[in-house]
Amino acid sequence: MKVKIYTLGCKVNQFESQSIIKQLTDNGWLAVDRDNEADVVIVNSCAVTGASEQKAVKLMNRIRRNAPGAVILLTGCMAQSLEQGSSRLSQADIILGNKRRADILPVLEKYFSERKKLYCVENYNKKDDYEDLEVDDFSGRTRAFLKIEDGCNRFCSYCIIPYARGRVRSCTPEYIEKEIKLFAEKDYKEAVLVGINLSCYGQDNGHSFAEAVGIACRSSDMRIRLGSLEPESMDIDTLRAFAGYENFCPQFHLSLQSGCDATLKRMNRHYTCNEYREIVENIRSVFDNPSVTTDVMVGFAGETEEEFLQSVDFVKNTGFAKVHVFPYSRRPGTAADKAEGHISEEIKKKRAAIMGQAAAESRKRFLMSQTGRIERVLFETRREDGFLEGYTPNYTPVVVRTEKDLVNHITEVRLVSAEDDFCTGELTDNTNIR
Repeated sequence: MKVKIYTLGCKVNQFESQSIIKQLTDNGWLAVDRDNEADVVIVNSCAVTGASEQKAVKLMNRIRRNAPGAVILLTGCMAQSLEQGSSRLSQADIILGNKRRADILPVLEKYFSERKKLYCVENYNKKDDYEDLEVDDFSGRTRAFLKIEDGCNRFCSYCIIPYARGRVRSCTPEYIEKEIKLFAEKDYKEAVLVGINLSCYGQDNGHSFAEAVGIACRSSDMRIRLGSLEPESMDIDTLRAFAGYENFCPQFHLSLQSGCDATLKRMNRHYTCNEYREIVENIRSVFDNPSVTTDVMVGFAGETEEEFLQSVDFVKNTGFAKVHVFPYSRRPGTAADKAEGHISEEIKKKRAAIMGQAAAESRKRFLMSQTGRIERVLFETRREDGFLEGYTPNYTPVVVRTEKDLVNHITEVRLVSAEDDFCTGELTDNTNIR
């Protein structure tokens, strides 16, 4: 049997897609690159916004046109969160919830035996255990991902993810050490620790996020990077602990959502703008040349023009390395969906453009601040134009023109100029670092 998988959404989904492929290939399946070559096409979906779900729907429609004989299996947060019978599930032959991921083989066997549409979704409960998933290959990537936490207890007013992922659940420290060592044996040069609410690692099992990062950093000499974080968990002692590891990458994606206290309160976020600003200042005091990136939502229910402009000013003044700007999307079943003062799509679009301009200016200033530095770059790809492309420890993208085969090598580079979304560099004499 042949399988093709599409991964939408976050880095957690990327890790889980690889675990699905491993389950199948370990049992004789063959992973293929094209829909029309596959017996089964899997869509590992996202549900963080309405646009995310629509992307999955469009993808399934395209698969059905390109490979009418293939079985479409929908999994991920969209599969978990939509009710049985939803029109958005119409193209899927199998709907497999997040909690049933380990059952994919028997579910497929059942489908091929009965040839009837299957809805296999089980709700989460507070006593669910963490699901250990083994992954040892990331399809030629130089960077591996390791999910160490799942679920969220926060219940932000706009978000359905706690319903699609359940409560906070953490892996064991032993699992982290085992997987990191496995990645190192496979010659990965960098591992990214990811989770649905990553910095809540350990709340359920008596461990701590700082402990998890320390285990990962000590288990190999790979660079260790963090996925998206909730800002209030980054206290000064945790930051200092991270700074004690030479292979820790000082890139912090701290989800902001809004630079206005009133909006943050309606969102049920657990910090103020001043508290967020203090965390950013602490990061910059502890680390040499860190980067802080973020997400910002515009057009949230009840957001006034004044509140929006406060958020724009906060973004302008914070000095983010990169900002992902997106309009608020109503999610049925959330508190925000029932709130008053919803913003028109036209106003959301205008606000997104204004915030996007502020984000672009911040990005440009950050890239310019990197020029003149000598950084260790992990090269990941050779582009069609002959340039090598890679990333510094703080995740600055760098391109270098060279004929040397340096993909999957960490190499010293002098950053010489800043372009729209990357820096250009030149190799130093100390090129073969690792």
